[in-house]
Formats: sequence, C-alpha cells, structure tokens
Amino acid sequence: MSERERDEHSGVDTTGHEWDGIKELDSPLPRWWLWVFYACIAFSIVYWVLMPAWPGIRGYTPGMLKQSDRAAVAQDLGALRAQRGQGDAMLASASLQQIEADPELQAHALAVGQSVFGDNCASCHGAGGGGVKGYPNLRDDVWLWGGSLEEIEHTIRVGVRSGHANARTSQMPAFGRDGLLQPAQIADLTEYVVKLSGRPADAQAVARATTLFADNCAACHMPTGAGSRAIGAPDLTDREWLNGSDRVAITSQLHNGRNGVMPAWESRFSPGVIKALAVYVHVNADGGEPSVVQVEVPAP
Repeated sequence: MSERERDEHSGVDTTGHEWDGIKELDSPLPRWWLWVFYACIAFSIVYWVLMPAWPGIRGYTPGMLKQSDRAAVAQDLGALRAQRGQGDAMLASASLQQIEADPELQAHALAVGQSVFGDNCASCHGAGGGGVKGYPNLRDDVWLWGGSLEEIEHTIRVGVRSGHANARTSQMPAFGRDGLLQPAQIADLTEYVVKLSGRPADAQAVARATTLFADNCAACHMPTGAGSRAIGAPDLTDREWLNGSDRVAITSQLHNGRNGVMPAWESRFSPGVIKALAVYVHVNADGGEPSVVQVEVPAP
C-alpha cells in the first residue's frame, strides 16, 4: 500500500493502491455516464410502480397499469379463433370432395393444412412430407392404410397404434426376440424377402424359406408378398422400404418387429382442421408442391 499522491503524468490523484509498481488513478466517472446511470435507476423505480415486478408468496405486485402478458395472449388467441372461426366452420360443414372441388375453399384448406403440417407433422415426415428412415413418405403412392381422401382423414383422426379406440392397428411379430424363429430361419427369410423385391438372393435359402414365409408371413403380406393396404401390411415386392432395404435392416426387422406409432389428432384438432390437413397431404401426394395462397394462418 502507498499514500495518495498526484500522478505527475495525468495530474490525477491516485487511490493509494499500488500493485507491482502500478498505481491506481482515482479518475472520476464521466458525467454523461453518471446521468445515464441515474436515469436508469429512475426508470426502474417508475417501472416497479407501473408494471408487475415484485414476486410474493401467493402472487406478485400487479402494477398500476395492471399489465398482464397472460391476459394479452388469451385476448390474441380469442381474436384468432374468431378470425378463423368462419373458415373452420366452412371446412367442417363441407365434405372432403367439396373442399377439393371449390378453389377458394381448397386454398383456405391448403393454407391451414400447410401451417398445421409444419408445426405438428414435419418433425417426423419432413418439411415437404418426403419422410425419412422409419417415417413414411407422404408424397408417393405407397399407403399402408389407403391413400384416398377419406382414408387419409381417418388415419389422421385416429392415428396408428395410438391407443385410440379406432386406431389403425397391425402387428409385426418379433420373430427373433420372442424366440418364434431361429437365427438360421431368419437368415433364410431375409434372403426370401430380398428375392421378393427382385434382387439376387441365395437360391438354397429361398427354397428353405418358402414354407417359413407361407406359415408365418403370408397371412398379412399375402402369398405373393404384395401386402395389403387394408390391414397395413407393406408390399415386399416393390423398392419402397420404411426401415431400410439391405440385408442387415431386413434381418433386424424380422428379429425385432418394429411397430411405429402415429398420434391420434382427433382430440387436439377440430374436424375442420383435420379435413384441411387431409386435403394438404392428399394434394402433396399427387407428386408436386401444392399451389398455396400465401395467407397467414397460425397453427392451432
């Protein structure tokens, strides 16, 4: 420590503190900075009085202006519901075919469907509905439960293995995990499925698996392997694969029996919104981007 003294270079007094020969100057803060600081203090006091600021045990001080962000959000949502109410009522009262046949109604449905899809469906099916591994592509014509407007709308409402009373349900057995088949049998079935999709496969394994397929798989996938949309059984003769088409992926599917889940949206969305979403998916499935009128329609 050292005594206060005047610095010969700056002419400013020191604080009396010194570290390794470095002395601290007792320079005053700029006057403009002090006035800004005092103004901030004054502003904070006024804010505490006018706005909600101080928490309490059972609440908070509401402030003289009684400002509430919760009330403001509720008011905005109410205004939004009122704004969308007429369009939603029109969608709910019209049939799916009427919506697609009426250009104005279809434009509204596509705008609503695009918004709802982006917020609720794109995380699994992709922003354009193209799907990813384990999640179906909604832009092709491969549908496990049917691709008509009515069938799409029904699937959206009740979901797949969702727990809904009327949910779409199918069951792929876990042949390996549950001990239904031996590893060698699963390996033969893998070759059989590879052959069904038109690719080269081990002929001896295919021959051994013919009876296995008939006894364990044909009831759902049909004797030809073409599957059945009505019961959600995939076609094994095409080149469309939900969980991968190589031998490792097919063996894993036979061993573990993956059974994906799609939520039932009936309890969350109104009938009109579900119809709009069905129309949006159906138009997308035609193979091109829908012509959407650019109107702002936030998701429910």
